[in-house]
Amino acid sequence: MIDMINTYDHEDAELLVPSVRRVVPVLADLIGRARKTDVPVIYTNDNFGLWRSHHGELVRTALARPHADLVEPIRPDDESLFVVKARHSVFYETPLAYLLSRLGAGQVVLTGQVTEQCVLYSALDAHIRHLGVTVPTDAVASIHPHLASAALEMMQRNMGARITRANEIDFNRPDTGAPPRHRAAPDTHKPGDRAREHSP
Repeated sequence: MIDMINTYDHEDAELLVPSVRRVVPVLADLIGRARKTDVPVIYTNDNFGLWRSHHGELVRTALARPHADLVEPIRPDDESLFVVKARHSVFYETPLAYLLSRLGAGQVVLTGQVTEQCVLYSALDAHIRHLGVTVPTDAVASIHPHLASAALEMMQRNMGARITRANEIDFNRPDTGAPPRHRAAPDTHKPGDRAREHSP
């Protein structure tokens, strides 16, 4: 889930909030179903330039602002995974690709905001990493609907993404676009192993 832990005090927020309000109930249901079937839920969230922030601080800040009602239904639980990002793509300079490899995930369901920005760029980065991509149209929020429609078409045509509805995702059936049900594999590397791996 992309950038949904949000204070909505940024530029274009007034255009974004109505779309977010429509997707939050869908996201809450989708997250709930994923958790029930032991599918990892990964929050990938902008740090909003607060370089000393961590995910707990981001959540507390969002819940203290006027749009807390858009955050509370989808807030992380104790089992949720959290990746802090600084740019549009959830993969850019983050450990997400490594995390997904440890989970054994071959595909991702991208949700959140903004369809024509972070979701689009993240879908491209997932595609070039040979990950299958599913985007439920009712679980992504946009600022400009016409650009969101174009972005969804690009994801489908250029990246092979499966564009669907959230209620069509069955986490018990991988062929419906659901990631595999895996917990992170234990990292068995020892410090000396990494030194040898990276030595010339």
